[in-house]
Amino acid sequence: AVPSCSLLTVDCDGSEITTLEGLADKETGELSKVQQAFLDYNAFQCGFCTPGIIMTTTALLDKNPNPTQEEVRDALSGNYCRCISQYHVFEAIDSLTGRGVDLEEKWEGRR
Repeated sequence: AVPSCSLLTVDCDGSEITTLEGLADKETGELSKVQQAFLDYNAFQCGFCTPGIIMTTTALLDKNPNPTQEEVRDALSGNYCRCISQYHVFEAIDSLTGRGVDLEEKWEGRR
């Protein structure tokens, strides 16, 4: 994975490129596990930074399915969101590594 803002398109010639839209199942439209976790844990706000955070998370979990909190924070250090508390993002990622907060417990009394 590479940040798109630091790469010239000419340097991508012959490369396979996956965007946020390419993560969902092409036949069913079902979201990827990372996309669904971000939706379930409200880990987004305006949406401007969300694609980059989801793509970074996907790349991290592809390489390391059980990253430590420190590894997650390090991987996301190049992404910055001004809209939300980053802890929603970390909760979403933790849900994918087995460390997560139960969704029913998280939203109990809030709906």
